Order: sequence, then structure tokens, then C-alpha cells
Amino acid sequence: MRKEDEDIILELLKGSDQKAFKRLFYYYAEPLRSFISYFIHDPESSEELVLDIFMSLWENRFSLKIHTSLKAYLFQSARNKVISYFRTKKEQCYLLEMPDFDLGQENETSFLEIKELSVLIEEAVSLLPDRCRQIFLKSRIELLSNKELAEQMHISEKTVENQITIALKKIRKFLNEKYS
Repeated sequence: MRKEDEDIILELLKGSDQKAFKRLFYYYAEPLRSFISYFIHDPESSEELVLDIFMSLWENRFSLKIHTSLKAYLFQSARNKVISYFRTKKEQCYLLEMPDFDLGQENETSFLEIKELSVLIEEAVSLLPDRCRQIFLKSRIELLSNKELAEQMHISEKTVENQITIALKKIRKFLNEKYS
């Protein structure tokens, strides 16, 4: 969707235009679901989060202040929903797996953005210090618990927790700098 179209739809949204909202929903719902599914391997939760994004958009339509593109705003909202999801669920985040999904031609751009994000995540992980990267990857790819990791690597659980926290902070910082 072009920036000009987004600006028009945003103005129509502020005027409570339901057709504009539906158009926006049908255009971005699937790419947002795919993006969220990249991190959350639960189709129902992914769909719920997408619906939450659009509910929030509709409920706050009068006070929306978007400083980037509407698309960037929606994907940032999706990112924030994923972070909140993991905070509340305390589940593993699978960074290096890419789900299979069917893309129509109009969603090809979103697919490329997801691929770009995937490459950036891999780059961020590769820039971690060796020990930190090793602990992070074992945690996320081998799905080892902190206790299992600590035993396997002959370190304390607290060290494992600290290294994973450091890794996540560095990855988040890297993505904030490189991904708009």
C-alpha cells in the first residue's frame, strides 16, 4: 500500500469510516499474522494478537498520532504484542525458524520484510560475544532450560539468565537501529 493511500485511509479511520477500516484489515491482517507467527508458534494466539492490534487501532482512531507510516505503526504494534505475549506466557521465542505460509502477490512485500527481519535477527545473533551467542542459541534452538544449560556448560543458572538477558538486549538494540 502506498504512503498516500495509507494517509487517506488514516484520515478516513479518524472519521470512523468502517470501509476504510475493513480495507486496512484485509490488506494487513495476514502479513501481521505471518510476522507474529514467526515468533509465536500458536496460530490461535497469533490471530488473537492481530485482532487485538486492529481493535486497539479502531478504539484509538480519534487520538492516533502516527509519526511513521501506518504500515510501520502496525508492525511495531505487532512487535510490542509479541513482547507482551512472551512476558505474560514466559514461553520460548524461536528466532531462527521461518514458518511456511502461503503468500498472494500483494503480500510478497510483507514476505520480503519478514525475510529481511530474519536476516537482521541472524546478523544480530552473530554479533553477540561467543559465549553469550552459544548460550542464547542453545536456549532458543535446542530449547534447553536454564538449568539444563547451566549443567551442560558447567556454569550457574544465574550466569545463563544473565547471558540470555544480555543477548536479548543486544538483539533488541540492533533491531531498533537497523529495522524501521
